[in-house]
Amino acid sequence: MYGAQSESELRGDYRRAAIDFTVDQAEHVYATADHALWRRLYARQSDLVGTHACREFREALAAMRCADAVPQLARINPALQVASGWALVAVPGFIPDAAFFAHLAARRFPVTVWLRKPEEFDYLVEPDLFHDFFGHVPMLFHRRFADYMQRFGELGLQAIAQDALPLVARLYWYTVEFGLIDGDEGLRCYGAGILSSGGETRYALESPQPQRLRYVRDRVMRTRYRIDAYQKTYFVLRTLDELLESVADDLRPALARLRALPEFSDDVCAADDVALPQPHTRNAA
Repeated sequence: MYGAQSESELRGDYRRAAIDFTVDQAEHVYATADHALWRRLYARQSDLVGTHACREFREALAAMRCADAVPQLARINPALQVASGWALVAVPGFIPDAAFFAHLAARRFPVTVWLRKPEEFDYLVEPDLFHDFFGHVPMLFHRRFADYMQRFGELGLQAIAQDALPLVARLYWYTVEFGLIDGDEGLRCYGAGILSSGGETRYALESPQPQRLRYVRDRVMRTRYRIDAYQKTYFVLRTLDELLESVADDLRPALARLRALPEFSDDVCAADDVALPQPHTRNAA
């Protein structure tokens, strides 16, 4: 969910996609260079995971054992099904919002089949296989987070019906992609956009530049975001349970109410925000 794009602008081969935009990953051939690039990407990010990722992410990533080659989704699915009732499905790249939400609501996570090029090692705008798999899949092994993702799919379909998609896009962005948690280990990352980025993994926890605010669902849904730079604001959970609890009720009244309220820019600190101390003033974990 990085924003709507037309299919003509998308990277990926959509010619063999099914009606739900899934493809057969086995038909996508990964060259020796792709496996080598995967190992480089994996090595860089896994070095950061031990000190920057939350425990749930670290433990699942280690159990997946996917450091040596581009992973086959079919190999991961049996363990994921046992852990949380989810399955991974291959897609050519970006898919329409309605299809994306429908997959999530059915406990299926779409994973892009193509891998970035070596010259895109440090940055690319459109999520690739590494972002989708390394960044997202470990957290799907955590059942409460996986339940949140299913609920989010249902919420997304409601938002489309209410013409409130930007509100839900912001919630996804600031939790699933760029979420932080301040638990018993101290401040850690759980968002896929952070944990698949070498630069932002450090920046999100260590830099004094961004503000880190306590997670409040309605505040998040009113906050604009940027896709072309590190975030100016991160929203911080106390526990992962907060996510599911915050969307457990019928959100249709909230969506209708929030649509009528002004938005926040991505760098503002409102009067009732709770800001966490900057990294250099925080107690050691």
